[in-house]
Amino acid sequence: MGSALVRRLLARGHRVKVLARAGSGRKVAGGATAVTGNALDAATFSASVGPADTFVHLVGTPHPAPWKEREFRAVDLESLRASAAAAASGGVGHFIYVSVAHPAPVMKAYIQVRRECEEILRDQSFASTILRPWYVLGPGHQWPAMLKPVYAMLALLPATGEGARRLGLVTLEQMVTALAWAVENPPDRTRILDVPGIRGLRQRTD
Repeated sequence: MGSALVRRLLARGHRVKVLARAGSGRKVAGGATAVTGNALDAATFSASVGPADTFVHLVGTPHPAPWKEREFRAVDLESLRASAAAAASGGVGHFIYVSVAHPAPVMKAYIQVRRECEEILRDQSFASTILRPWYVLGPGHQWPAMLKPVYAMLALLPATGEGARRLGLVTLEQMVTALAWAVENPPDRTRILDVPGIRGLRQRTD
């Protein structure tokens, strides 16, 4: 998602800085500026944040699973704290965070950590855009597409319609489009984009 967003923003004429681990700067897309640092330690990259209008946070535990609560707290939560601190010290006016749809009957530890991250952002001086996808379809993550007919049926039923829409599937293209739109349309205060909101932005940006 990050590399696709960087390419989209560069193509639209934005100046982009990308946080990269030591030795990984060569993986950053040409045209973007690599900032070497540790996503869990604001002191390693905060001086390189400004000047900037928007900070996009995409750090998280790979392949989230119910038994990974320790990783969620050590990586997802701590990286958000570091990013929020760096954005605040750098004078950033808009912070974009990819959270997760909630409530949901599964992945409770993951959802709880993401909720805590959202609360941290609400206490900041900058405005935030919080995206709440449930599952993003992309390379290597296509098997849930088989559930689309089930989602379509549940969305039509009064008892399950709201949940089916809120916990629906989004594509990588839809996520990148929504992120790029959020960068170019900063809010005045906290803004939430749920699954229907993420999907709907494709039409508004075509």
